[in-house]
Amino acid sequence: MTSDDMPPHDMLPSDMLPGDVAHRALLPSGLADLLPPDAAREAALVEAMLGIFAAHGYERVKPPLLEFEDSLLAGSGAAVAEQTFRLMDPVSQRMMGLRADTTPQVARIAATRLANVPRPLRLSYAGQVLRVRGTPLDSARQLPQAGVELIGADTAMADAEVALLGVEALAAVGVTDVALDVLMPTMTPALLDAARVPPRLRQKLARALDRKDAADVAALAAEAGAPALTALLAAAGLADGALAALDAADLPPAARAIADNAAAVIAAIRARAPGLRITLDPVEFRGFTYHTGVAFTLYGRGGELARGGRYLSGDEPATGLTLYPDAVLRAAPPAAEAPRLFIAPGQDGTAHRAAGFITVAALSARDTPRALRCSHILHGQTPVPIED
Repeated sequence: MTSDDMPPHDMLPSDMLPGDVAHRALLPSGLADLLPPDAAREAALVEAMLGIFAAHGYERVKPPLLEFEDSLLAGSGAAVAEQTFRLMDPVSQRMMGLRADTTPQVARIAATRLANVPRPLRLSYAGQVLRVRGTPLDSARQLPQAGVELIGADTAMADAEVALLGVEALAAVGVTDVALDVLMPTMTPALLDAARVPPRLRQKLARALDRKDAADVAALAAEAGAPALTALLAAAGLADGALAALDAADLPPAARAIADNAAAVIAAIRARAPGLRITLDPVEFRGFTYHTGVAFTLYGRGGELARGGRYLSGDEPATGLTLYPDAVLRAAPPAAEAPRLFIAPGQDGTAHRAAGFITVAALSARDTPRALRCSHILHGQTPVPIED
């Protein structure tokens, strides 16, 4: 490969860069550059999803990257306190946090700046978050988010609206083969509370449930006096079977109310999307620590695409959903790129841009169609493919 054949440095893997350039390209663990054309594709996906949110009445807000620590980590923000970068504000001499999740910020906006706006309040957002560490499955620490919050409505219809909004937003960017996993994060605590399980056994049961270790769960549930956990662990799967198991289970009143609410949410979803694949896990609760009702995850090709559920926004009932544009980008079909038209000195590309071309103007003799990665040139005033 000659120097003329090489793409620009910023399009090369870091191990192909010259030594001094490679040193400058080195980034902290979990952080990465997003290069063309993926950066443009991700931005387009986000705008398309936000367009769906707006069409359903969700108005966009834009919280700051940094907030004072005491407000950022209040309420649902406490769940991400350990993932939050902190620094001292040199102006106020107060501690600030760099957001690790956008939902707590939207809750603050709703409770303060929008406190007098009639409910239910429908808000949307998009932006980057930064976390102290990645997960065992994903080392990324800077993540894009796009999502919605429905604040002030405490009904199954509200939960169904938010879940289905995620399905519609994914369909708008070409991700149609999705499944909805409905979770009941308050079910296990309700069963353990009803059985008055001591803290030592609660922790062991939490670990066993997280591992989906049926034998361990059965033994610990029998010792704790919460046999329903064993039956419900086995019931996880397609929604019809799981709902039947819930109907047949001998549940204490608080747990029965949780099961009935989940059934109502699933019925509301099915009324609007009868073909959607829905699964139900009655006992999964790890990772949904601040949720107060049903939670849900949307899965597609490549894994988890969105996560949300019911929670408290201050003192108000709320349901939210966060989509992960980086995962959506991997699941979405490749987008057709607009043709790039070479514009030589003296030529005008205005009409061709209106016709859908990307026009790239030559600024010097070194700017050839090939160097500018153009697919078309002008023959007279007609764009023609370069290979022709």
